[in-house]
Amino acid sequence: MIGALLAKRALTSAFAALNRRDLAAFMTAWRDDAVFVFPGDVPASGTFEGKNAVEGWFRRFLDQFPTIAYTVRDVCVRDLFDLTGTNVAAVHWDIRLTNRDGRSGNNSGVTVIRIERGKVCHVRDFVFDVGDEFRQNWGAGPQTGS
Repeated sequence: MIGALLAKRALTSAFAALNRRDLAAFMTAWRDDAVFVFPGDVPASGTFEGKNAVEGWFRRFLDQFPTIAYTVRDVCVRDLFDLTGTNVAAVHWDIRLTNRDGRSGNNSGVTVIRIERGKVCHVRDFVFDVGDEFRQNWGAGPQTGS
């Protein structure tokens, strides 16, 4: 139970670091071989492998959105009795943001995080709305029909 409480505290702190735009603090928990997967069909979408690539993604995210405010709704941890720092967690969040063009938006999602020996090794974002508002906030324009 203590391991789960520590994981929940660390994950809540990570989102708080993003809100403060403290990329250095946010990245301290990531492994060098970490992977981050972001959904959608915007320039920021894809799989980013390695801590440097992940950090680059979050740097671009902070550049694209000068104003962000995550609200962590729930943190769920798979192994409540973990004592080794190896676990899977899911964070349900809402976000309010403004992009660099002054366009404001809201979204919600779930981030699934795999942790090995206390370090983040794999993260996948599941974003609720990846439609036109999402695309426009990322500067990608509205989706075209097929």
